Amino acid sequence: MTLERIGKYEIRRLLGEGATSSVHLAWDPFNRREVAIKRIDPAFFKPPHRGRLFRQLLINEASLAGKLKHPHIIQIYDAVVDAKNAYVAMEYVPGGTLEPLAHPGKLAPFDRVIEIIFKCTRALDYAFHNGITHRDIKPANILLSTADGSDIRISDFGAAFQVTGEVTQIANLGSPAYMSPQQVREMQIDHRSDIYSLGVVMYQLLTGRLPFESDNTYSLAYRITSETPPAITQYRPELPESLNVIVRRAMEKDIDRRYQSWAEFSHDLTLAFRNCVIKSDQSTLPETEKFRFLRTLPFFSHFTDAELWETIAFSQWDQFQPSTLILKEGEAGNYFCFLVEGEAQVKRNRALLGVLTPGDCFGEIALFSAGKGVRSASVEAASEVRLITIRGDALERASETCRMHFYQAFLTVLSTRLSLASSRIANLAV
Repeated sequence: MTLERIGKYEIRRLLGEGATSSVHLAWDPFNRREVAIKRIDPAFFKPPHRGRLFRQLLINEASLAGKLKHPHIIQIYDAVVDAKNAYVAMEYVPGGTLEPLAHPGKLAPFDRVIEIIFKCTRALDYAFHNGITHRDIKPANILLSTADGSDIRISDFGAAFQVTGEVTQIANLGSPAYMSPQQVREMQIDHRSDIYSLGVVMYQLLTGRLPFESDNTYSLAYRITSETPPAITQYRPELPESLNVIVRRAMEKDIDRRYQSWAEFSHDLTLAFRNCVIKSDQSTLPETEKFRFLRTLPFFSHFTDAELWETIAFSQWDQFQPSTLILKEGEAGNYFCFLVEGEAQVKRNRALLGVLTPGDCFGEIALFSAGKGVRSASVEAASEVRLITIRGDALERASETCRMHFYQAFLTVLSTRLSLASSRIANLAV
């Protein structure tokens, strides 16, 4: 029988079906948005032991509704777990899972793999700082939020361990091929187990193979705890050695030799990306590099990861040749810029006032002044430069906390400039 409604949600079509649950595209008439409904088959609640397990998995996932707000973690909107129904309503992500990209012949370019894994590290770091270890990281639980695979969402936190202890924890969960040696041995685990699992995902996305495979669970467990997997370069010699080093460290059997933090893992991914010879348009800066650059700037020191990703989404990144006029004195403009690479000169009446270097912000005075946005000076590229441009109307559409951090950072920039100007005036007066 075709379902027409689950709870308040109007069912549109079946998206997928597994051994225990089905996922449906549905319409939320109250919030007027599409949602994905994951529904556990009621038949699986009848056996007492198994029923308690599936019910607790759903309760675990439901308990995270509204708690994890990150651009790379799927949003849980609603959940119902009662005698008749058991389902979770979540953000609808149309691009499918990473599974199709984990097979030989369908592998993504390795720069794209680095970007996917990088975004996963940032999302899982956010979860870790909220007291959550996922425990079931695998390609099937990483969704592509767009059909072209330009963004990702981590899903399925049913097996997650929450240090708050607000919900009943379930032991010995996870997908065997992606389990860390500590999970296999049923030891106490932390975020470093997720680091291992993400290392396995990276291995598979780069080679199309799992590091360990076996016909039975016992043999697989032995291999995970005792054997060393083949290097990724054994399957794909063209891969940079730096990626081999990253995968090997993420998958260290000795937990103390593994990456100790998500920040370490992220850092090595950004270094690998910069050092790799990537066959792509070099004028297009990947999002991994954009994130890394923003995180290094003092201006963005108080921004959360989510706010940095938001900034990347509404900003424009461009390259300009030497002598390009970026801002013109006396002209109106409702945008401001950050210098990413190169040098630029600030001039008034053709006289040189100063030199801008990477990290400098400029153009914001006209945006916030009462003088209808007229530029008080010109800015000209002194070399080939890369710029971030943010328009005033885009900033107005940003989230409230993101705007607040921009305004706070502008106050710091202005106070620093006033202090420097006062010092210069004082020195001239001496």
